[in-house]
Amino acid sequence: MNAEARVHVLFVCMGNICRSPTAEGVFRHLVRAEGYDRAIQIDSAGTHGYHIGQPPDPRARATALMRGIDLSDLRARRVAKEDFEIYDYVLAMDRDNYEDLLAFCPAQHRQKLRLFMDFAPDLGIGEVPDPYYGGAGGFEQVFDMVEAAALGLLDDIRRRWP
Repeated sequence: MNAEARVHVLFVCMGNICRSPTAEGVFRHLVRAEGYDRAIQIDSAGTHGYHIGQPPDPRARATALMRGIDLSDLRARRVAKEDFEIYDYVLAMDRDNYEDLLAFCPAQHRQKLRLFMDFAPDLGIGEVPDPYYGGAGGFEQVFDMVEAAALGLLDDIRRRWP
């Protein structure tokens, strides 16, 4: 954990091998490019423990790499109770995972929970679809959605944490 960070962001999907590590990698890349890497701590996790310790799905890694983002250092983990204490933003990829987080989150931290796509309202898409059972095109679509939401998230952080 970056002790100097002022803002802490956690991306969450079900298994932490497709959507949330893609979001972590895209946002990490954006934050570094904008010079905020010391101010913003970024991580991802899953609501389920299916893939703990595993790297992101090879299709997610390949899609990200084609766009200049390396996800190879990421490993899946499960959301822990202390995450709600640490993170200022706990961002679910879809409503099912949002509901799982809401049931697990202590009441005093529920204001931290959001759907990630709330940060890309112009797309008119409320959830990031799970590409796991689809082809490579689904990973491309997820990447595009995540990029748009990541830009909106960074704008929100700049406004709320000047």
